[in-house]
Amino acid sequence: MRRLSLIAVPVVLLALWQALVWVTDVPHFILPGPGRVGAALVGNAAMLAEHARFTSGNLLAGLLAGVVLGLVTALNLALSPVARAMMRPILVVAQAIPVFALAPVVTLWLGYGAPSKVVMVALVVYFPVASVLFDALMRPPAALDDLARAMGATPMRRLWLIQLPHALPALGSGLRLAAVYAPFAVIVGEWVGSSRGLGYLMLMANGRGQTDLMFAALALLAAMGLVLFALAGAVQRLTERGRPVGAARDLTTR
Repeated sequence: MRRLSLIAVPVVLLALWQALVWVTDVPHFILPGPGRVGAALVGNAAMLAEHARFTSGNLLAGLLAGVVLGLVTALNLALSPVARAMMRPILVVAQAIPVFALAPVVTLWLGYGAPSKVVMVALVVYFPVASVLFDALMRPPAALDDLARAMGATPMRRLWLIQLPHALPALGSGLRLAAVYAPFAVIVGEWVGSSRGLGYLMLMANGRGQTDLMFAALALLAAMGLVLFALAGAVQRLTERGRPVGAARDLTTR
């Protein structure tokens, strides 16, 4: 049933899209039908693939960097009271600043190439991963945490044997948030300044009135986002399935 719905929903949406075009008789340069967009995908496949490689490479590099930095930050904050006192206020203030508003500054500093796009994605991914994981690390099961303290477990052992394993589902949730935000970040970076990528292609196609090509690039970006979200969902299910229930016996072993 689930597989059937995965097929039925896109088909219904495409049918509604085509029906809207027929009923309203909207000009194709404002809203092209799915047939025109499909033709643009096929007719410009080589060009779209080239720009998609640039965008997807920046997207994956920024996503990996943001997740790793967020993970390291959350672990350090959970382990060190000094780090919490110094970095936690900075994280709170930084989250109040719209990261997308930093795109012109990042582009000014790093140029129109790939580094500025990678940094934009990493910034957008970093904060939700670090915040969600840190909050989960600071809420371990009370009974198990009290037992660990009573048995004389060091903070490092408590972190690795209790806090982190029980925070893994939260990390999965953070990854799903990251998968939603990351495509927006890379496109905003390309809109602000780039000479390649799907965002750049969308701007060029819009300026030339090639709306079908613009929608084709948007469709590829949406496909990237769906793939990332599905992978993040799979990781989340694995973390929830592998959640440990009994590491207490190992707390004081050397």
